[in-house]
Amino acid sequence: MNRIRCAIYTRKSSEEGLEQSFNSLDAQREACEAFIKSQQHEGWQVVATHYDDGGYSGGNIERPALKHLMDDIHAGKVSVVVVYKVDRLTRSLADFAKIIEQFDKHGVSFVSVTQQFNTTTSMAV
Repeated sequence: MNRIRCAIYTRKSSEEGLEQSFNSLDAQREACEAFIKSQQHEGWQVVATHYDDGGYSGGNIERPALKHLMDDIHAGKVSVVVVYKVDRLTRSLADFAKIIEQFDKHGVSFVSVTQQFNTTTSMAV
């Protein structure tokens, strides 16, 4: 069985509450990890790197963890990007199209665990 390397990307626009021991980024990560675990039989595994942008707006794509994720995608380290909601990746439709284009170019699929958005199959489910 092929190992499918799954990167979890989390984002929260304000830093409010990030100092708490369990915060929004943790909740997003847990939901994504649970989804990936449900796909273990397909070979899905979480990569060790955390791509967490706490305190960054989704209105632009100049975010350190997103840049790191894109660098790892270009380096072939990621097979699937998993997010809690599509707007965690970006709130801009134009930026979303650019990001998905880069994913496609590198054979990377995209899944939103709380919305009907999944590019791992030929039809989004």
